[in-house]
Amino acid sequence: MKVTGGMLKGRLLSSIKGLDIRPTSGKVREAIFNLLGQDITGLKVLDLFAGTGSLGIEALSRGALSALFIDNSYLSIKTIKKNLRSCGFEGSGIILKRDIMRGLPFKHRFFQKGIELVFIDPPYGRDYIPPVLKRLSDGEILATSAIVVTESLKDDKLPDKAGKLRLFDTRIYGETKIDMYGREDL
Repeated sequence: MKVTGGMLKGRLLSSIKGLDIRPTSGKVREAIFNLLGQDITGLKVLDLFAGTGSLGIEALSRGALSALFIDNSYLSIKTIKKNLRSCGFEGSGIILKRDIMRGLPFKHRFFQKGIELVFIDPPYGRDYIPPVLKRLSDGEILATSAIVVTESLKDDKLPDKAGKLRLFDTRIYGETKIDMYGREDL
């Protein structure tokens, strides 16, 4: 698995073998960042169900200011640390081991100035995305210009609206669906 763009384009990232972890493919990551546009310089990024950290690291490589990685697997946390270290991003990434389905740590200092880009990439086949979207919306942590990107199976039906978030784009790449949400209260 390689970083697909930015200053670390081509850099190899470690993965985890044998677990129920499905890193976002390079093709899909590249498509996501093409949809977002090339300039994400200075954004604060939240990578939920982070797995290997590939989405947040991709954002850092493309100029994001900082990223918070949250996952509940010890092996994922260890892999994210290794990937941040190998990319030289130890100072730009914060890692939390937490079960996202039990709530988000809204009191963490990272959330104080508003999150501008969120990735939600849970294990496929589980209904995790709708409640996480609602929690993000209700938590008052998103910047007014925030974009929330979800990854799911192409046949999964996600809500058009979750709290203050409204679906504005959907793309299919093979068996993978990418949905993008923005705040509707703008």
